[in-house]
Amino acid sequence: MPTPSQISEDAQERRNRQLGELLQELRVAMPGVQILFAFLLAVPFNQRFDETTTFQRDVYLIVLLCTAVAAAFFIAPTAYHRIMFEQGDKRRLIRLSTGMAVVGLAALALAMSGAILLVTDFLFDRTTAWILFAASLGVFVTLWFVLGGVRRAYKELSQ
Repeated sequence: MPTPSQISEDAQERRNRQLGELLQELRVAMPGVQILFAFLLAVPFNQRFDETTTFQRDVYLIVLLCTAVAAAFFIAPTAYHRIMFEQGDKRRLIRLSTGMAVVGLAALALAMSGAILLVTDFLFDRTTAWILFAASLGVFVTLWFVLGGVRRAYKELSQ
């Protein structure tokens, strides 16, 4: 039978691993947000931006804001960790940061799909743009949320 210190040590090791995995996942997502944000910041300074419609400018603003929200939610766990450093709150940090990462992914999915909407509406027609927006958003939602959510629900039902 493990002693309480061994149980505590195992829980601590698990939290350290979970936090490490979470930070690694955020490191994978962040460059995409940074590249998209940099692209979006440069777009209005392009000579052809004056040719955009009101709809395209509205989409641009929404995409820019979604990208900023994604960056904020991906960076927030770092800020929370730094502020709460050595306060013995790692379990809450992991739970809160996981939620922040999911919100960041949702905002990133909207931003990337919105960028597709913006570019295709500018280059092609509105119908094509909406179809590609819906298709890309469907791909992001399926790969990023549905697959894991279905598997998680299946595992929980199997237990």
